[in-house]
Amino acid sequence: MAPLRCILFLAALCSLIPALHASAGDADPIYKSCVVQCEKSGCVGEKCFQHCKFSSDGKPIDGPWYMQEPLYLRWKQWDCRSDCRYHCMLAREEEREKLGDKPVKYHGKWPFQRVYGIQEPVAVALSALNLAMQFHGWISFFILVYYKLPLNPNKRTYYEYTGVWHIYGILSMNSRFWSGVFHSRDVELTEKLDISSAVALLGFSLILALLRAFNVRDEAARVMVSAPLIAFVTTHILYLNFYKLDYGLNMKVCMAMGIAQLLTWAVWAGVTRHPSRWKLWVVVAGGGLAMVFEIYDFPPYRGYIDALALWNAINIPLTYLWWSFVRDDAEFMTSALLKKAK
Repeated sequence: MAPLRCILFLAALCSLIPALHASAGDADPIYKSCVVQCEKSGCVGEKCFQHCKFSSDGKPIDGPWYMQEPLYLRWKQWDCRSDCRYHCMLAREEEREKLGDKPVKYHGKWPFQRVYGIQEPVAVALSALNLAMQFHGWISFFILVYYKLPLNPNKRTYYEYTGVWHIYGILSMNSRFWSGVFHSRDVELTEKLDISSAVALLGFSLILALLRAFNVRDEAARVMVSAPLIAFVTTHILYLNFYKLDYGLNMKVCMAMGIAQLLTWAVWAGVTRHPSRWKLWVVVAGGGLAMVFEIYDFPPYRGYIDALALWNAINIPLTYLWWSFVRDDAEFMTSALLKKAK
């Protein structure tokens, strides 16, 4: 079953990834003047940047051909403009703090402190932990169904949702990976990969929810349920990547799929006699608590911990509990099928 905390997370993620246009911070005349001056001089105060001696493709602006910017610096795409924006933002926020003003967003993002070039280090670390937890859950499910539970004479599992759970696990790990990359370095490519992987996971989670809640076992019926949703999600991802990255449309699509899943699982949880349904309710409650941090967005504490970081922290134990539920479901259904066979 697609985890409800993941439903809420992805719907919020799709809707809250900011467009990189004007925010209160980058509209500030003092900040804008600082950036313009920095791009000319290559310095903010006494701090000067090597990037301003190179163009965005790493070629020297003034110097021989062999003076190339090191690859370990170029791969993060920190160029003169991005460094100027970052340090002008820090300088301006320091001034605002002295005046007693609250932090504001710059280019759609809160002012975060970099660590070794990573934009949001805490969010990246927690995304990595969530990725590890997803991998642990998926591999433990794999070991259970193939090595601990009995197999049928064709060496296939009795649990009829094994295949879709494998796909779900791979999509979940893919989404977590690109989430970490995006929060490490926010550029157009990483943003599109993050959004696309989240939408793909959300769409497949809806398919999984419908298949499991309505106990769809026939292959033809599964295709009839899955095909229209796969076509819709694929078209939406292609639209976002190759036509227009429409944040408003993406928010509506993500929320619609999220609400549909939430209703599906809520109804199923209310009528099922599954012995581990209490785990589902814990995940629902935990997901609701985590949702609070997305609704009440706030500036990062000391430049590191924001609402998304707290959300990721809550998701770590919820992910473990959810995969525990999946394993219980595999054991429950396998046991029921074996009893019928006897």
